[in-house]
Amino acid sequence: MLAFFAYLRGRRVVLLPAVFVLVFTLVLALFALPFGALLYAALLCAVVYLPLLLADFYRHERRRRLYLGQDAASVCADSLPASLDGVEDALQALLLDALASREAASSETEDRCSERIGYYTIWAHQIKTPIAAMRLMLAGRDDADARALASELSRVERYVEMAMCYLRLDGSATDYVFARVPLEPLVRSCARKFAPQFIAKRLRLRVDPLPGEALTDEKWLAFVLEQLLSNAVKYTPAGGEVHIGLDAPMTLCVEDTGIGIAKEDIPRIFDQGFTGLNGRADKRASGIGLYLCGRVCKNLGHTLRCQSEVGRGTRMEIGLSSRALEKE
Repeated sequence: MLAFFAYLRGRRVVLLPAVFVLVFTLVLALFALPFGALLYAALLCAVVYLPLLLADFYRHERRRRLYLGQDAASVCADSLPASLDGVEDALQALLLDALASREAASSETEDRCSERIGYYTIWAHQIKTPIAAMRLMLAGRDDADARALASELSRVERYVEMAMCYLRLDGSATDYVFARVPLEPLVRSCARKFAPQFIAKRLRLRVDPLPGEALTDEKWLAFVLEQLLSNAVKYTPAGGEVHIGLDAPMTLCVEDTGIGIAKEDIPRIFDQGFTGLNGRADKRASGIGLYLCGRVCKNLGHTLRCQSEVGRGTRMEIGLSSRALEKE
């Protein structure tokens, strides 16, 4: 019924015959013709007019549903209903031109994105060569400067990984490989990469026993964990503590005794480019690390939550209870 009233509002011209019948009936009434004659004339007009009205409404609804049922990705000249007049011909031509332009723009954007990813992939492999060379040069040294340089090299490597993660995040070729991954070896491997930073800042690292396995992608989960550990080391003052534990049900927690996050910033820390109060204090903050962590966890079917208090520390929780996924 609502569709019929909408049809009448959109096509008021179909009501003209009803208006003419009403005028015709009033004129006959003015000439004092018998009521039976008036009623007969009105019924005769209705018998002719109503089927035509209903047929036009049916055709209108059918065409409307055909348009609504079109998939924008597969619209073509053959899939559109036959037009009824020149106006609809022009509208269909505009629609097809707009879809063709959008498809061409989308194809061009995909080509540029693939080219950009290919370039930065090559760049990432090339930059790893001088990084490896610098590590070899520092291998035989164990002084404060060498340790500081090694720490900075580790940061460069993480920034390279972040750049590649950012580029591949929405790509169709993102290499997620899901499997049952033991947690403890993964966590300890990630933590060992930050050993020089822990030593340099005299931070205590406490890792609880981490029994069990998680259905996840080992490489991408390691990326998230390393980013959380990097933030914990970065924002925890010298002499503090970083704690890694496992809460039920399968929630991996990274907790520190650092400067914490302002309460009003917590809802936005996973937004792209958001740095908050801590970012304004640290000019090097880019606001990209936690954004990437949130996106990766979402793609893996995990959750990522934050609890923090300024001056007391931050607790990041990775919920590893994945949705049903087939192990590869």
